[in-house]
Amino acid sequence: MDSPEPPATIPLWSLTEDTLVEIGENGSLVVMTRWGEFGVEDAGVLAVESLRRMALGPVSLRNVTAGAQWLGEFAPGFVALRRVLRQLSGSVVHSLGLPDGKRPLLSVIPVGPGPVFRPEPVAADRAIRLSRFAVLRTGEGGMLLESPDAPFLVLLSRPWAVHIATAFAESCTIHDIVAGTGLAEQLVADAVRYLVAAGVVLLDGADADFAEDDDEDLRHWCHHELMFHARSRTRLACGRPESVRGPRASAPPVVKPVPGGRRFSLPQPDLAAVEDAPLTELLETDHVCPRFPDRPITVAQLGELLFRAARVRSVGPAHLPAQESHEASQRPYFSVACLYELELYLTIDRCQGLPQGIFHYDPLGHSVTLINDAPADLAAVLDMAMVAGAGHRRPAALVTVTARLERTSWALGGAAYSTALLHFGALQQTLYLTAKAMGMAAHAVPLDAGDRVDRALELTWPAEVALGECVLSA
Repeated sequence: MDSPEPPATIPLWSLTEDTLVEIGENGSLVVMTRWGEFGVEDAGVLAVESLRRMALGPVSLRNVTAGAQWLGEFAPGFVALRRVLRQLSGSVVHSLGLPDGKRPLLSVIPVGPGPVFRPEPVAADRAIRLSRFAVLRTGEGGMLLESPDAPFLVLLSRPWAVHIATAFAESCTIHDIVAGTGLAEQLVADAVRYLVAAGVVLLDGADADFAEDDDEDLRHWCHHELMFHARSRTRLACGRPESVRGPRASAPPVVKPVPGGRRFSLPQPDLAAVEDAPLTELLETDHVCPRFPDRPITVAQLGELLFRAARVRSVGPAHLPAQESHEASQRPYFSVACLYELELYLTIDRCQGLPQGIFHYDPLGHSVTLINDAPADLAAVLDMAMVAGAGHRRPAALVTVTARLERTSWALGGAAYSTALLHFGALQQTLYLTAKAMGMAAHAVPLDAGDRVDRALELTWPAEVALGECVLSA
């Protein structure tokens, strides 16, 4: 009898890199994952051995993928294994191997705690397309295909997998891909089953359109914002923080070194003499978008605002759970673990006591340094603020807030940028309320900046990036 042909693909199973399996002497099973610790009762010998092998890398588990018929007396063990794998679905990687025993064709990696992976056959003449939110980028061991509304991302480890996935940039079928690439139809069909089950490619509906295109909720989202939202809600992807690989060489400074240029000390207010309205009164006063008056602000007002809202009060050691001690500062606005990655720049048009120009604020020395007095850069930034604020004249001053992610990325990983935006909101509110208490206005404006602000502020991108602006008026 002729032996059957080897399968086009071989289903493989493994655990994510950050998953640790502990097996007790009595056969007890504890699995530690990014989503928490799981104690598995009555796992059985089959489940324990399967997880032990899966922790070492992709393995073939015929008992999982081909049914329980061959197991015989071990059928109860198969049921227990399926139960354990469902419980650990957020840490189980599904791969398609090839008979050559080399790298898998592709691997489907969970990005949530309990996703369901259920590959089903796809008709060879059915239209298929990538999600309009899908992204293809370089990853470790291949290309990563991901979509913010998918519960998995897919590592395309072999060129064939990349050819198949990218063919769906336009609506096409399995037949189309086979005809265009010469790949075996079964190989293409198996890859498509996994891509569909991962949620990164879509099947057409009864009306030959794709449900995503008519989804009213998705219409409110652009690709960049939805991807940022989805990924910024977790620090980990593929088992490790993406932004930090390896130990820190040295702790970044608490504040940015003072740049070269003319330095101006700012006045410090007597906080004991401050007589402000109560916080509740400030919060209950209607918010008004201020007009940009002709009158200037004064250096005394600017100094008081920055002293009360943004200065460094003190510097000292701080600690994060399971992290080494780090140098931190205390300031008036909130920051996670007192890391304070934000920097302030002032674009001055009309301020009694300061010349026109762009300044960097030193919160430790409570001073500003002139970094750019080029009329063209000054005009460009102030005109953008005027347009953003729907005004007819330039504001007296503009505050631009930037972030140095090295201050936080070592501790927060992939959540560093989203946390910087949180901190910017805290600073903006502090500036707003402080200015209001002083009889001034600090009003956020949405600049359409491109890279013009970065160039005017002479930022080293992406080590330091601009987050947003607010205008100041008296």
